[in-house]
Amino acid sequence: MQNDKQRIAVIGFGAMARSLQASFRRAGDQFGVAATLVPEEFAPTPSELGAVKLFNDVSDLIDWRPSLVVECASHDAVRDYVPALLRKGIDTIIVSVGSLSEKRLLDSLEAAATEGRSRLTAVSGAIGGLDVLRSARSAGLSSVAYTGTKPPSAWTGTPAADIVDLASLSQATAIFQGNAEQAARLYPKNANVTAAVALAGIGFEATQVVLIADPSATANSHRVEAQGAFGSFKIELQNKPLPDNPKTSWLAALSVEEAIVRHFRAIDV
Repeated sequence: MQNDKQRIAVIGFGAMARSLQASFRRAGDQFGVAATLVPEEFAPTPSELGAVKLFNDVSDLIDWRPSLVVECASHDAVRDYVPALLRKGIDTIIVSVGSLSEKRLLDSLEAAATEGRSRLTAVSGAIGGLDVLRSARSAGLSSVAYTGTKPPSAWTGTPAADIVDLASLSQATAIFQGNAEQAARLYPKNANVTAAVALAGIGFEATQVVLIADPSATANSHRVEAQGAFGSFKIELQNKPLPDNPKTSWLAALSVEEAIVRHFRAIDV
């Protein structure tokens, strides 16, 4: 593994990637986003990029040999780019954890990482308590449920807009009830946390999910409840949205930073 903390590349250059870049600068530039992979039709302008090197093709990014790549773009980006990176021995962190609900993709990523002797890390995102789920899983979990509540504006551009009039909601309304596989597929940009919970616990089909649009909500709320041989637990977080993207919890962006720090840390505690 390369250990150059200044040779980190991101896939995508939207709100989360720019938040990461700005946070690194505020922290004193110990880490640096040096390159980005973005399709030519979505490429940022030179003024937006600054000193960040732009690649439009994954093969060119591979030739550049980044020390670490962080995907913060979309499910399609995971499918289209990440297997090639892993096969070439480039460790990768993914934000679009919901993409792993597709078993064929998950299997291909595992095979690519094995072939390239690389490592794929899925961030915890906006939720906590995943260490408890992972620990309890070996003894047996009987149920895991996730409830996500956000202001109506956070659900614009999603299937929720076809179900209810988001702008005129006067009370909390469930806009989805089902399992984590369905939630990750229908709400890929809003519900990646459901995938993280499913992967840590009892899987996508068995994890129950409720998504709520609440006009009185001033933050994004995430609650996980689990029962099993270990006992039971409930954890709830009230997360502020990322300033440049109300669909994303600020904590999700912070979890990416933590994953990068842990990647380069000599001792992981």
